[in-house]
Amino acid sequence: MDEDSLNLGGDIQLVGFKQVDRASMVIVKKMVGNYVKKFGDLCEKFEGVKLTLKIVHPTEKSEKYEIHTILMNGGSPVASEFTDRNLFVTLDKVLGKVESLLQK
Repeated sequence: MDEDSLNLGGDIQLVGFKQVDRASMVIVKKMVGNYVKKFGDLCEKFEGVKLTLKIVHPTEKSEKYEIHTILMNGGSPVASEFTDRNLFVTLDKVLGKVESLLQK
């Protein structure tokens, strides 16, 4: 496991999120946890999800957040990515996209 990686339970891996402040991480963990509950209901065999955060153009107060998500569903990956200036909007969009792909 990479030193910039956080594991939430055994099936959620957050990479690149150590640079996010503590208050924002509380919200990130809550959002991810809520989506993972939905994924568990939608997946045939939920194996885990990995979210990778990359800060693009890191300028104070105007950075962009890029998040890549890979969910393993019985050996088949479901991937999504999104970029925005707001971390929470980016997280919601990328996880919402995975949810809609699972519903198809």
